[in-house]
Amino acid sequence: MKGPGIDENVAFVPVCVAVLTVSDSRTDETDHSGRLLAERARDAGHLVVAKLILKDDRELIEAQLRAWIANPGIDVVLITGGTGITGRDVTPEAVFAVAEKEIPGFGEHFRFISHKSIGLAAIQSRALAAVANATLIFALPGSTGACRDGWDEILKLQLDSRYRPCNFVELLPRLNER
Repeated sequence: MKGPGIDENVAFVPVCVAVLTVSDSRTDETDHSGRLLAERARDAGHLVVAKLILKDDRELIEAQLRAWIANPGIDVVLITGGTGITGRDVTPEAVFAVAEKEIPGFGEHFRFISHKSIGLAAIQSRALAAVANATLIFALPGSTGACRDGWDEILKLQLDSRYRPCNFVELLPRLNER
């Protein structure tokens, strides 16, 4: 295999995913972004073990993140919503409150990809990724287009154990090294 891509000689390893939608207005029926992330993860072969909608409340989000990162049955948390710059957008603050390490390249690359679709408005996104208690956390904006771009252009590949030259899945067993 030359260059980055899927190495078919490597086994696919499914991960256990929790999806959190952060919104004051979404319901199960109108949560298109959360549904998209859950469907994309399942279609890729992963196990969606939890899906929840919470209001834009930092304490609620932090508490849910703490519960999920304490659960050894959850490898990855995908969050949609609350990553903007308004007063109600508190997802990054909640993630940073539980995070051990930030993964800056995720947000940087997400904004690069978003620029192709929405131009300079991409700078208003505070999309981010972090590690907490050997759990990967990815926070995307609440729009379905942003979630589609984030999954299709980054997460689909980085959560595939066959992706080379490297991926997040192969690092999961090593995240708690000391």
